[in-house]
Amino acid sequence: MNDRTPFFEKISESFNNETFVKITLSKPAYKSDGLLNVYVRLIEIKGEQQLSFTYHYQTNDQVKNYNLKGAQEEINKLLDGKFRAAILFTLDEDFTLQLSKKGKVSTRTTHPSFKNKPPQTHDKPKTKRAALGKYLTLLGVCDESGMVIPKMADKFKQINKYLEIIEGLIKNTKLPNEARIVDMGSGKGYLTFALYDYLVNQRKIDVKITGIELRQELVDFCNETAKKCGFENLKFEAKPIEQYNKKIDVLIALHACDTATDDAIYKGLTSNSELIITAPCCHKQIRQQLKGKEQQNPILKYGIFKERQYEMVTDTLRALIMEKHKYNTNIFEFISNEHTRKNVMLVGTKSSKKADLENLNSKIEAIKSEYGIEEHYLEKY
Repeated sequence: MNDRTPFFEKISESFNNETFVKITLSKPAYKSDGLLNVYVRLIEIKGEQQLSFTYHYQTNDQVKNYNLKGAQEEINKLLDGKFRAAILFTLDEDFTLQLSKKGKVSTRTTHPSFKNKPPQTHDKPKTKRAALGKYLTLLGVCDESGMVIPKMADKFKQINKYLEIIEGLIKNTKLPNEARIVDMGSGKGYLTFALYDYLVNQRKIDVKITGIELRQELVDFCNETAKKCGFENLKFEAKPIEQYNKKIDVLIALHACDTATDDAIYKGLTSNSELIITAPCCHKQIRQQLKGKEQQNPILKYGIFKERQYEMVTDTLRALIMEKHKYNTNIFEFISNEHTRKNVMLVGTKSSKKADLENLNSKIEAIKSEYGIEEHYLEKY
C-alpha cells in the first residue's frame, strides 16, 4: 500500500471538526542537512487558523506557517525522502503513518494521547542565547553565511548552555554598575566573546570583561577579533592568573589546568567577588599527594574509580573552603558527557551569612583524614 490519502483525509477532518492537536514528523531518512524532526501545531493569526511548522535542526529551530492546503502539500513534500514517520494527534485518536525504505505505506490507529487542545498562541521559536553574530564567524564556529559549521555544532550547544547558566546566576546576583568580569584561562575566547555579546549587545548590561590567558598568540588573536567586532569593553591580557590584581566582581575559570582553578578561586575570594564560576579541570594536587598511599576503601582499588573519587574529593574541599569565606556553593553538571568528561561546574555566590567555621573545618579535616590528604592547595592562603 503506497497511498497516503487516508492520512491527509484525517488531517482535514480533524482540522474541520476542531479535534486537531498536532502532527510530528520523525525518523529522518538522512541527517546531512541537520533537520531532525518537524512539529506542526494549530495557531491563530489575525483571526485565521493556520498550521505552524517548527523545523528542528541540530543547531537551531525555524518556523513557517501554512493554511490547511499548503500544510498538506508541505507534509507530503517532507515525506518524499525526508522523513519516514508521521503521527497525527487528535482528540479522537492518534493516527500513525510509516514509510519503508522503498516507500511502502503502513498506518495504524491508537487511543488518543491528548484529552485537551493546547492554546492557539503564536509562540516564537525557542531563542538561542548565542546570536549568530560576526564573532562566531571569526572564531570559526559559523561559516561566512552565518550558519553553524557542522563540526562546531557541539561547541555552539556548549556556548548556549553556558549562557543559560550565566543568565540564571547573574539574574540572582546584585552587580555594581559597569561590573568587572574576569575570565581566567580564556583560551581562544569562545565563551568569553559569547558572554560579552549576550550581556552587552543583547541584555544591554553595562560590564567590562577581561580574558586572562598565558599564550600571547591567543591573546593577540582575541584582541584583534574584539576590535573587528567593535567589542570596546572586551580586553585580553597575557599573564599568569596570580599576577592579575584588579577588582573582580564576577570570576570565571573554565577548565583552567593544574592548580590554575585554585589560583582563580583564590583571586575571587580575595577580591570578594559576588560570583565565582568554575569548571574544574585538573585535580593533580590531591592525586600527587595520594600517589602510592594505600586506600582502605575497596572502591579505590580500581584506577578509573580512584580518579573520579579524587576529582570529587578535590571539588568538595574547594566548595567547603569557599563556604568558609562566606560563599554559598553548588556543584552541578555543566554540559553532557558526550562533549567532555570534565563537565562539572562549581559555583560560589557571595553570602552575608556568617560562616560556621567550626563545622566546616571539621568536615574538611574529616575528608583529609579519611584519604590521607596533608593539605589542599587553597588552605595555604
